[in-house]
Amino acid sequence: MTTFASGTDTLTRDALTVLQPGFTGTTAPDWVLRRLGEGLASVGVFGRNIISAEQLSALTAQLRAERDDVLVAIDEEGGDVTRLEVRTGSSFPGNHALGAVDDPELTRQVALELGRRLAACGVNFSWAPVADVNSNSANPVIGVRSFGADQDLVARHTAAYVTGLQAAGVAACTKHFPGHGDTAVDSHLAMPRIDVGAEVLGARELVPFRAAIAAGSRAVMSAHILVPALDPARPGTLSHRVLTELLRGELGYDGLIVTDGIEMQAIAGTYGIEHGTVLALAAGADAICVGGGLSDEETVRRLRDALVAAVRSGELPEERLADAARRVRALATWTATTEVAQPDPALTDIGLVAARRALHVTRVDPYTPPAEPLFVASLTPETNIAVGTETPWGVSAELTRLVPGTETGSFAGEDAGHAAIVAAGDRRIVAVVRDEHRHPWMTAALDTLLKARPDTVVVEMGVPQATPRGALYIATHGAARVCGVAAAEVIAGVTA
Repeated sequence: MTTFASGTDTLTRDALTVLQPGFTGTTAPDWVLRRLGEGLASVGVFGRNIISAEQLSALTAQLRAERDDVLVAIDEEGGDVTRLEVRTGSSFPGNHALGAVDDPELTRQVALELGRRLAACGVNFSWAPVADVNSNSANPVIGVRSFGADQDLVARHTAAYVTGLQAAGVAACTKHFPGHGDTAVDSHLAMPRIDVGAEVLGARELVPFRAAIAAGSRAVMSAHILVPALDPARPGTLSHRVLTELLRGELGYDGLIVTDGIEMQAIAGTYGIEHGTVLALAAGADAICVGGGLSDEETVRRLRDALVAAVRSGELPEERLADAARRVRALATWTATTEVAQPDPALTDIGLVAARRALHVTRVDPYTPPAEPLFVASLTPETNIAVGTETPWGVSAELTRLVPGTETGSFAGEDAGHAAIVAAGDRRIVAVVRDEHRHPWMTAALDTLLKARPDTVVVEMGVPQATPRGALYIATHGAARVCGVAAAEVIAGVTA
């Protein structure tokens, strides 16, 4: 069992226990190992920490050699947001694709297999699933991360995902409470605001969270959003009304509450990370996620010291900090003692199976598969911060394999359509878009391409809100690697 370094008092241990920090490097830094010995109970791993499954397994083993019940958390949603396969793209479609299929058993199987792969690498806590109802089609940060725009659909798939992930011994963390779907602002950059009444919230945003709680979600992540109908002064992460009165009291949730990244600008730019951390604990949060942006020992020291000082000044009740630390340790115990599901050969390719089922294809009949090399024109939007810049997306890699000689180019801006035509020469164009409905320049580019080249194939890898057009239109409902594979098979005329 874990033993703590001598001289570390209970208050300091508890302050460390409630932090979920990240770090840099593909092995554990000395400071992380030292802090684990002083009471730190959780760490977060990100794409920067992962080269391969084997390397990640070695990293988690290194952490467990210092503390056997450490919570190793990861932001692994599958689909567009993958850390486990950050350099290649995910082997699993994301939520929007699963919602498009609308087979909860398939969703459970996908989550189970993804959970097995995480558990095999020593990861036991995933900041997933997203339970937000994507009710605002202009949402810049949720989009395909959501199962859809209907709260009942989102609820049944959230419950199925929680059930599958936790059957693999990986704690689910349902997010972003009380719902980040009806926003047009990214909380990584500023403070989103949801101006709907409590009745709408209860009938829409809260429905999937109720389902997650009923399914036994071991953790819930708070959202850095202002919901005046609930609390006109403070965002959800810092609101006693949202976390304690609503989530704990009215919804009856008794598991771990973890914040979204405390260094995100919605909190850091308004309250600062130290004060924000104290306010979050006082409001009812149990764990502070930090490390997506700030990943150094000094950040951990600052947050630890801020919590200790707040207790000593009376700003944060000591029993509230102790209760939060108790919940963290309880989850660590659950992950250390729960049985890990064994690999199921029948689910090895479940991600590709799901991606194929999620395709919505609109054809001009007859569609003739290409006999000559193609040109893939990726109309590339600004990167979603939640997704990151490291993960490849599109259909190029698979189309190049299926149709040798195919080439690709990336285009953006008002001249994108003309530039793509020039680059393509006389080759047939496959135009790949992502959320065309949110980018007027992308619509204009497609207008230009289709006017000049009506045989153009269009692949929408975001939320398919725009009207289908092109000689062949494929909506993949996400940009995971397997979504690109499934679309390329249709374009090339390959039968799965």
